[in-house]
Amino acid sequence: MKKEDGFTLIEMMIVLLVISVLLVITIPNITKHTSNIQDKGCEAFIKMVQAQVQAYEIEKNALPETVADLVAAQYLNSNETSCPNGKPIQIVGGTVTESP
Repeated sequence: MKKEDGFTLIEMMIVLLVISVLLVITIPNITKHTSNIQDKGCEAFIKMVQAQVQAYEIEKNALPETVADLVAAQYLNSNETSCPNGKPIQIVGGTVTESP
């Protein structure tokens, strides 16, 4: 009789158990760092908008009063008015901040 090589049911169950344990360990770590990643993205976005405020000021010799002024002057796209975490931004006295 010819012997066929292959995996037994026990071997397959052990492999599935190992994969399950790895997933249980990695998924909480990924979700924990998601908010940190979004906060860093928001900081970078605010710096980019601040640079656009300075460009607007240099070109127009005036500070924009709202984000809508930057959109109207085509310094920002209309879909770039909020941070990656969903919070809107505001311009107060030429400084860009995240709205509360």
